[in-house]
Amino acid sequence: MAAASNKIALFIDGANLYATAKTLGFDIDYKRLLLEFQSRGTLVRAFYYTAIIEDQEYSSIRPLIDWLDYNGYTVVTKATKEFIDASGRRKVKGNMDIELAVDAMELAEHIDQMVLFSGDGDFRSLVEAVQRRGVRVTVVSTISSQPPMIADELRRQADVFTDLVQLQSKLGRDPGERPASREPRQHTPQFLQRSASTIAPSVNDEDFDD
Repeated sequence: MAAASNKIALFIDGANLYATAKTLGFDIDYKRLLLEFQSRGTLVRAFYYTAIIEDQEYSSIRPLIDWLDYNGYTVVTKATKEFIDASGRRKVKGNMDIELAVDAMELAEHIDQMVLFSGDGDFRSLVEAVQRRGVRVTVVSTISSQPPMIADELRRQADVFTDLVQLQSKLGRDPGERPASREPRQHTPQFLQRSASTIAPSVNDEDFDD
């Protein structure tokens, strides 16, 4: 299949990709990520999914969401729900699996390749369903960490598995651009002057209740 006729859609599980890149020790440059897959065919859509805590006075992920929204990504968000579990630990519920699955199924008939940035084994059934519609599925995560960030059943189901560490040179942000401080900022003009940002999501992956 010629690259130009290869219609691609990206589905990025934001919290999962952030956790994976952090484990591998680099930041994602989302502008470079978009350019990389635009070079591989016709990029039909690039979805980015994340849950946000709406009642926070400042959310460190909002500058990233705003940048993505203005620079070629379709951002899908929903508010998290907080609760206390049986052991008294604060938990945050903000799973985006359903939103991602619905979008993927709706778009399947319009694309040739789906690229899923997630290692979540819950997506195995989705990948299988999309494959039945004739779409090739590439899953991006890592087996370079201990333990691996990708569920074995998802890796087996994918047509192609790409280790994120292999894409570091193409998608990684220049360490020289790393902010001097990761403290929350009250304004973001500097962010908008940079090509991309990977400000840490305000919700940590390990806090989610699946």
